[in-house]
Amino acid sequence: MVAAAFCMQALYAVLVFQSFGAYVAVLRDEFGWSKTLFSAAFAMARVESGALGPVQGWMVDRFGPRVVMRIGLVIMALGFFGFSQMNSPATFLFTFFVVSVGAGLAGFMTLTTAVVKWFERRRGMALGLMSTGLALGGLLVPVMIFALDEFGWRDTAMASGVLVLILGFPLSMVMRRAPEEHGYQVDGRREPPRAHTTDAIHSGDFTARQALHTRAFWYIALGHASAVLIVSAVMVHMVVYINEELEYSLGVAGAMVALMTAFMMLGQVGGGILGDHINKRHLVVGCMGLHVGALLLLAYATALWMVAVFAIGHGLAWGTRGPQMAGIRADYFGRSSFGTILGFSSLIVMMGMILGPITAGVLADSTGSYTTGFTILAGAAAVGSIFFVIARPPARPSQVAAVAAVDAPLAAEPVLARDA
Repeated sequence: MVAAAFCMQALYAVLVFQSFGAYVAVLRDEFGWSKTLFSAAFAMARVESGALGPVQGWMVDRFGPRVVMRIGLVIMALGFFGFSQMNSPATFLFTFFVVSVGAGLAGFMTLTTAVVKWFERRRGMALGLMSTGLALGGLLVPVMIFALDEFGWRDTAMASGVLVLILGFPLSMVMRRAPEEHGYQVDGRREPPRAHTTDAIHSGDFTARQALHTRAFWYIALGHASAVLIVSAVMVHMVVYINEELEYSLGVAGAMVALMTAFMMLGQVGGGILGDHINKRHLVVGCMGLHVGALLLLAYATALWMVAVFAIGHGLAWGTRGPQMAGIRADYFGRSSFGTILGFSSLIVMMGMILGPITAGVLADSTGSYTTGFTILAGAAAVGSIFFVIARPPARPSQVAAVAAVDAPLAAEPVLARDA
């Protein structure tokens, strides 16, 4: 299952997530559209992801990841087919939105929920290995840039839709909803569980309603949103910034993306292992500092080596922090309603995904430089890291119920005494 999720992440990354900046550069060259338009397209796609999140999370919990993935694959392929024929801002926005809906259904949330429900002791490692697919997709961005240059963006988009169907459906066959439904226990154990009912197994897990009533849920979501302010801005504008403002070639920009994602992959594997052995929250706070420092270095870069150091630092921070986002939520709230909880979190996280690229794009168009926008986003992420500092684990529902059961007789004693 982890291998299939890894492959699906790689497919999604190379075709959509990591290659958006390359499409921006090519489409700007052909149509002359503004950076703000592309920022708006990316933001609109993130609105879709956030708004769909709670429903998608419930669907994965209720029907399993395979069904949701297949729906997403069909929608994504149709979106690519339409994208290959678009010729105006309106059709660009619409077809990219369709691609994003499909990619969202077939991608991160669905895959993460599936992996979380099968792993506990090695959850960090499993999530880290799955996430390296995203990094592999980044390493393949130069291939996408070659395809865009050699065959054109229309043929590349059409071929992407075909690849989604040919590769995605076989991968979906491996995905399963919960280990107990297939004769296994979490972590793949075959021995019978200590408790013999599903309610007993998940008695310590939060429902989505219970999680929403904890401070930790909101602190983690707000911290996550502040982190993706930087991630989303870099995803949309890094290639254009290196190519247009710093005046390096698209090939150099692609090489910087590849360098970033190579270190992202290193961070995902190493971070996944570290997350199983040390405090995930402390690890994330350190990554936030690295995110901020790297973006400031990029904002004031005057030489290629500064861009390379940014790529290394940002890649390590992104790769190490990424698996911890799901891991912390699973550790705090359990796995039985994880998909729904992650879905509601996406409503908050999407604000960072929207504001990051829009802030950078609008300020770049108005000032003629990305420096101001990148600096503001780095400052906002630095402030947002405080939310991770204060996001302490909530008391489990079973613990609260036990305390209430102990307190109940004590509260009743005075009443009994008066009745006597």
